[in-house]
Amino acid sequence: IPLRGCSIDIHPNARWKQNGLTVAGGNGQGNGINQLSNPWGLYVDDDQTVYIADSGNHHIVEWKSCATNGQVVAGGNEEGSEAHQLSYPRDVIVDKERD
Repeated sequence: IPLRGCSIDIHPNARWKQNGLTVAGGNGQGNGINQLSNPWGLYVDDDQTVYIADSGNHHIVEWKSCATNGQVVAGGNEEGSEAHQLSYPRDVIVDKERD
């Protein structure tokens, strides 16, 4: 029976590689551009760019393939409800038609 309650189904007999690769963060929890704090949702586009809802830092960060630092693409101006702010974002999706 596949696992439910998330946006993907993972078969219980799925096999995983033993050696993983860190593609974002990896420098401890924090608010640096090479760190994440309570990341929730993520989206990977056709170019292998990873977008992460970095809940604890109140922003969406973009990590291009092979990058050592991310780039804030939404929020990042403290927690809040103004147009330039986010409050604990939980998910992210990218519309490539409008980029």
